Amino acid sequence: MPSELRSPRLAVLIDADNASAKIADGLFEEIAKIGEASVRRIYGDFSNARSRGWADILSKHAIIPQQQFAYTTGKNASDITLVIDAMDLLHSGRFDGFCLVSSDSDFTRLAARIREQGIDVFGFGEQKTPESFRQACRRFVYTENLLAGTVNTQDATSRSAPLQPLDAATPVIKKVITQMESEDGWVALGEVGRQLANLASDFDPRTFGFRKLSDLVRKTNSFEIDEQKGRSMRIRVKPAAAPTSRPRNSRRRAGTAGGSAPKA
Repeated sequence: MPSELRSPRLAVLIDADNASAKIADGLFEEIAKIGEASVRRIYGDFSNARSRGWADILSKHAIIPQQQFAYTTGKNASDITLVIDAMDLLHSGRFDGFCLVSSDSDFTRLAARIREQGIDVFGFGEQKTPESFRQACRRFVYTENLLAGTVNTQDATSRSAPLQPLDAATPVIKKVITQMESEDGWVALGEVGRQLANLASDFDPRTFGFRKLSDLVRKTNSFEIDEQKGRSMRIRVKPAAAPTSRPRNSRRRAGTAGGSAPKA
């Protein structure tokens, strides 16, 4: 009997000191789109007010807490323990990817080391997360986009307060289309989405207030769209509008109304 195809096995490691418990539901919904969260561990001092919020929802998401008491001020034992566990899990060879949940740039080298091993790293953190950590991940998701109610999941309605303005998305999408080889300028939207993930690990339509990339592209009004029945959606950059020529001011010639005829 053939073995059942299995989703990628993921190790989810959460830095409780740098992640809010409010994202838990959205976080695991997002991770479920990637694969199976086989390991779910959270690191922190749960006697601390900053991490205490996680204690109430650990059982709901089957998260295993790794308690680290802060014996010395300024020393982050939680980070060290998370890194040690990550390396142990990496060398076990049982996982297809790691989900690192933190806004701390200290995990940049960890993410890079895991990827050197050929394993995908998916980062989750606030928009304030340093670029070094974001770019070390294959994909980075802003946790603000995981909070309930940030984007209407039923339609393409823009939310009231997107993380970035709409016009910030247009140059990135145009850059990707320019880099893709196409004789007539038309490219498949799905391929654009894949190239966007390679170019900018943190690019996400939800950051601009939209659930889907197609909704974002339409709203920018900067791209032509080709949707034919039975074919994938294609887009291309709208050609620049030709400048309109201004009519020349006609000079009043002698002999026109209000002037006298020239002498012979």
